[in-house]
Amino acid sequence: MIEGKNVNLRIMEKEDIPLFAEWANKPEVLGEYNPLQQMSRTEAEKIFESPLEVKPFFIQKKDGSRIGCIWHFTNLLPRQLEIGYFLVPSERRKGHCTEALKIMVDYLFLSRNIVRIQAHVDVKNAASQKVLEKAGFQREGTMRKCFFNRGELRDYYLYSILREEWKEPKILTRTT
Repeated sequence: MIEGKNVNLRIMEKEDIPLFAEWANKPEVLGEYNPLQQMSRTEAEKIFESPLEVKPFFIQKKDGSRIGCIWHFTNLLPRQLEIGYFLVPSERRKGHCTEALKIMVDYLFLSRNIVRIQAHVDVKNAASQKVLEKAGFQREGTMRKCFFNRGELRDYYLYSILREEWKEPKILTRTT
């Protein structure tokens, strides 16, 4: 477990797959800016076997309740990772996602020889853009018509944080 001040990150285990698949199948959990999808338990299990080395974590409150997910995966380019995340609707706008992202950035820069972490976000998703910016990410540019979502091709912003911009841990308290 990776501990922060108000939330912890716990790596997902096989027994967590049913909840992950349940959340992935609920449009209200993934939010309006993520593609509609239906995922079987078998498909969810394949995430753990992905060639992109997807590493999913639960975002947990200090009482152990699971309130969302954050994950990182290897990108096709060397020495960089990509991050994604979501929270259940009742836990949004409370600072939990920003803290979880800061914890993950600290953890990745402390544990991996990488120079950048990146994320992409729908240009209409102001809340997620705010989370990234509060965690020190900078907008690099617009990826035009790069994702098909809910019947249309959408533009996304590309954000990143470089190791030299990060410099030292911001919120990680310890790993257990």
